[in-house]
Amino acid sequence: MREYDFILKFRLPETDADPEQFVDALAEAGCDDATIGIGQRGRIALNFAREARSALDAVSSAVRDVKRAIPGVQLVEASPDFVGLSDVADLVGCSRQNIRKLMITNIATFPVAVHEGTQSLWHLRPVLDWFAQTQKRPVDRALIEVSEVTMKVNIASDARRASGVEKAIEALLA
Repeated sequence: MREYDFILKFRLPETDADPEQFVDALAEAGCDDATIGIGQRGRIALNFAREARSALDAVSSAVRDVKRAIPGVQLVEASPDFVGLSDVADLVGCSRQNIRKLMITNIATFPVAVHEGTQSLWHLRPVLDWFAQTQKRPVDRALIEVSEVTMKVNIASDARRASGVEKAIEALLA
């Protein structure tokens, strides 16, 4: 068994629902290994430190527990997944400037951003792989595993929301 740290963000079934009303139900459903964030009406976030055989087991059991506690809840995002340069710097123990320099000087091999703009975002998993392979930096195995699962959960969630993608768009990605 290994401990996996991750965050799950949910939309509550009723947008005007007070998230605090679900705290006891979440603890009873097995989410007593999570810190619950209730800052925004209609949303709830849980920061888990869950022991499991794999990251997939940890994340999937947590989602099931939350859905059992709050029927009709919808998963919005799983993390760690989307990261900016500051996030990457914190995770690998460098300065943001160092990460930016590495990105710019290795533009051909640095992972492609999910979003480019004033603040670019990457999926964490490919960035961790890049650091392990090209920079020969040790990366926590549990972090690699959980970032793989959360990335796949987010991609699958986005794909479900975008069902019915036209063949012309699929061809662009081939």
